[in-house]
Amino acid sequence: MKILTKIQAFTIFIFLFSLSAVAQNSKYKCMLQMTNYKGLEAYVVVSLIDAKGKYEKTLYVMGTDKQWYNGFKDWYKNQSKKNEKLSAVTGASVAAGDRSITTFTIDESKMSKGYKLRFETAVEDQKYFAADVEIPLTTEAITQKTDGKGYIRYVKLNKVQ
Repeated sequence: MKILTKIQAFTIFIFLFSLSAVAQNSKYKCMLQMTNYKGLEAYVVVSLIDAKGKYEKTLYVMGTDKQWYNGFKDWYKNQSKKNEKLSAVTGASVAAGDRSITTFTIDESKMSKGYKLRFETAVEDQKYFAADVEIPLTTEAITQKTDGKGYIRYVKLNKVQ
């Protein structure tokens, strides 16, 4: 009986220790301002990219019509392999000159380890920007305003308390 008690105590200790090691997720509010381009509404994909430049996870998709997802050549190729469920991370596409405010979750254990957020944009019958905005995942860079190179004018993130 005494051995069983020691085993139970050890099991509880390991369980509590593992809970403290679980990654801390934080929510970030993302404000995205589009340029005044000519054309239809843009679809935007926000992805977590690892230190080697590989896709790790889709954080948000602005645009719900799946028939247009293949316009994101880089992301779609990876998405087809991973087959992520996107219904919980999708919202409306964004028109020229408009602003979008969304919220997504970032694993804090990825901070300052070479990861980045990538915003890809596509507009029907126009140019695709595989890295319209890229934001290094560091405490300093994540909350700074970052200018886009294509359809996005800028992106600004704020941690939700």
